[in-house]
Amino acid sequence: MKNLLPYLLCWIFTFSLNIAFPQSVTKLNPAPDRGTNEGEGPFERLIIRGVTVIDGTGAPPRGPMDIVVEGNKIVRIANVGAPKVPIDEKARPTGATKVIDAYGHYAMPGFINLHAHVGGAKKSPNATYPYKLWMGHGITTIRGVPAADVDWTQQEKKRSQNNEIVAPRIVAFHTMGSGEDWEGGPVYTPENARAWVQWAAKKGVEGLKFFSHDPATLQAGLDEAHKHKMGSVAHIAQTMVGETNALDLARMGLDNMTHYYGLFEALYKDEDIQHWPSDFNYNDEQDRFSQVAYNWNKIHPKGSMEWNALIDEFLELDFIIDPTMTAYLAGRDVMRERNAVWHEEYTLPSLHQFYYPSRTSHGSYFFNWTSWDEIAWKNFYRVWMSFLNDYKNKGGRVTVSDDASFIYNLWGFGYIEEMELLQEAGFHPLEVIRGATMHAAQAIFEPKEKPIEFGVLRPGLLADIVITEENPIENLKVLYGTGFLRLNDDTGKLEKVGGVKYTIKDGIVYDAKQLLEDVKQMVKAQKAEWDKP
Repeated sequence: MKNLLPYLLCWIFTFSLNIAFPQSVTKLNPAPDRGTNEGEGPFERLIIRGVTVIDGTGAPPRGPMDIVVEGNKIVRIANVGAPKVPIDEKARPTGATKVIDAYGHYAMPGFINLHAHVGGAKKSPNATYPYKLWMGHGITTIRGVPAADVDWTQQEKKRSQNNEIVAPRIVAFHTMGSGEDWEGGPVYTPENARAWVQWAAKKGVEGLKFFSHDPATLQAGLDEAHKHKMGSVAHIAQTMVGETNALDLARMGLDNMTHYYGLFEALYKDEDIQHWPSDFNYNDEQDRFSQVAYNWNKIHPKGSMEWNALIDEFLELDFIIDPTMTAYLAGRDVMRERNAVWHEEYTLPSLHQFYYPSRTSHGSYFFNWTSWDEIAWKNFYRVWMSFLNDYKNKGGRVTVSDDASFIYNLWGFGYIEEMELLQEAGFHPLEVIRGATMHAAQAIFEPKEKPIEFGVLRPGLLADIVITEENPIENLKVLYGTGFLRLNDDTGKLEKVGGVKYTIKDGIVYDAKQLLEDVKQMVKAQKAEWDKP
């Protein structure tokens, strides 16, 4: 029975995404149908005029350009001049049924979030809340790992695909053993793993998210997933990392790793498993999360033969790393994350309550968080970031995600934090945006053995586009929905600038600021309800 416990825990976690509450309580409300005033289009021929294009490939910005969209596809990107001179009107595409004047603005591919959970009713009763936070920050695709329960996710995925709701498109990954009508129970044998993957493929599940399984079961699940052209990602839980670290899984055929679990363990110098304190208990989440950071000086150092060998083998295996640094950011400064400027207007009271230290709510573990813990996490980030930057510099792909709704990490806002953290690690903003777009799209489509359908601004691809008035290369902070305070030297006053202006998904143009205003009204309404005597 002791070997079954991790899988049972994983199974429960997958269903609820909030281990404090039973499944019947945490059932999410799906998003309401898209209103007639929510999003314009798609149009017969939309032309975005005069914009500076950041195409997602890592190429430098160029403009002014006119982007032509017909229906839900980009059909042309035309060069219409040079900076500081009049537009070349003869070069402009014509025949628009809708025009967006974006002169001086910036256009990027819609952002892709590879580690997304829609949450649970104890955090947010309605799925439209995270959806609009994501869309308001330019996120047009999420990879749910999982988004929520299997059937619920499939229904929302279809509605989003048909643009019946205001939501990012949903790519559905699930953990083995999940599914309301799966009759095989928790997966802990190779035979059961293969059976579940076959069942999931028929349900439309697009990939596997591994959490805690023995090596033989992992290998069977991966082998079966490859047969069905399903993707794979692993949160290499501390309950399984003693047997299988990140390199082991990459050698088995895993496509992506998420978080940091298993990475440092693949670089241990003087130990084989982490030397936990004698009173460590994994089910005490402060133990679980604080002790991770003390790995920072237990590994072979940057530039060592072992460090470089791990990078080289990951490259050979075409391994994608999705670090979700923002998910653990409170570990190095809990006061900053607890008091982030967006919480007041954009965080529901129910989510605030979930964040509050609790022995049972996952990730709400700051019972006695000390300066020692924060310093250890700062050291951990320094080493972690160094590895990510070295991997990127040698050609490795590192993507952008938020894993929001835990640890003071809010949907959408956490995604932009992740972008800033990658820049802190040494990435140029163009490399950050490439990780958020083209590389993330490749992580979705390569297991399917298909070319990308979005993730780059290019004729023939889907019209998923983010438009901002400010230059994100100059300052990634302008992507936050709260904007950025900048001094106006003419008035001598601080002005709030930035935020995404338009989020375009499938050729449908959404006012991103209105989406975030809708979120503010949801927060106000819940606060008023909670304040009633």
